[in-house]
Amino acid sequence: MEQTVEQKLKALYELQTIHTKIDRIRQVRGELPMEVADLEDDVAGLETRIQKIKAELDDVEDEIVTRKNLIKDAQANIKKYETQLNEVKNNREYDAISKEIEIQGLDIQVSEKKIREYGFEITSKTQIYEKALADLDARKSDLDAKKEELGTITAETEKEETELVSQAEKATGNIEERLLTAYNRLRQNAKNGLAVVTIQRDSCSGCFNQIPPQRQSDIRQRKKIIVCEHCGRILVDEQMALEAEEA
Repeated sequence: MEQTVEQKLKALYELQTIHTKIDRIRQVRGELPMEVADLEDDVAGLETRIQKIKAELDDVEDEIVTRKNLIKDAQANIKKYETQLNEVKNNREYDAISKEIEIQGLDIQVSEKKIREYGFEITSKTQIYEKALADLDARKSDLDAKKEELGTITAETEKEETELVSQAEKATGNIEERLLTAYNRLRQNAKNGLAVVTIQRDSCSGCFNQIPPQRQSDIRQRKKIIVCEHCGRILVDEQMALEAEEA
């Protein structure tokens, strides 16, 4: 049996009432879910950064070890060449060995310079590393606090929200597809999620613009679906809201 316009309006208003209750519960949670997600991203980002810095520090430490080994090798070569100098038989051999000693000495200087540079780099990266660790601890602390706060709120409202969502799904089944599509579109476009509103003080309670007396009379007759000329919301009379509360 096809619904009357009044039945359609009542079904729409009932669905709006349920959705408004769900919206209020979710408003209590506010920005917490988003804040938790942002903090989780921050923590993950800092952990990745810390791992990268740690790997860079390890690489620099390895380079220092390599350079120290090169210095040891060069020093050993110098000793070997110095011994060979005592055994040379001509100036050409002397000059060649002296040149090798000079090259090894230069290699030692280069490695020592590199080790000093690596030392400065380690100092700089260590400061960045320690700051990142401190930032991570702070973010984790904030995240734990926000999760606890969200968990408390969710625990307090989860049962009620689940019941309301179930009621909304049931109420949706009482509304024809065309009207439901229009209702959902209005809800998405409205900042407060109100698609169906009542007349209050001769005005639309959605946008607060005045409704002409004749239009108010038409709304109260419930013979056709009437929308606000200003905001496009579906209008119902104040008596319907009272009837819904008493039901």
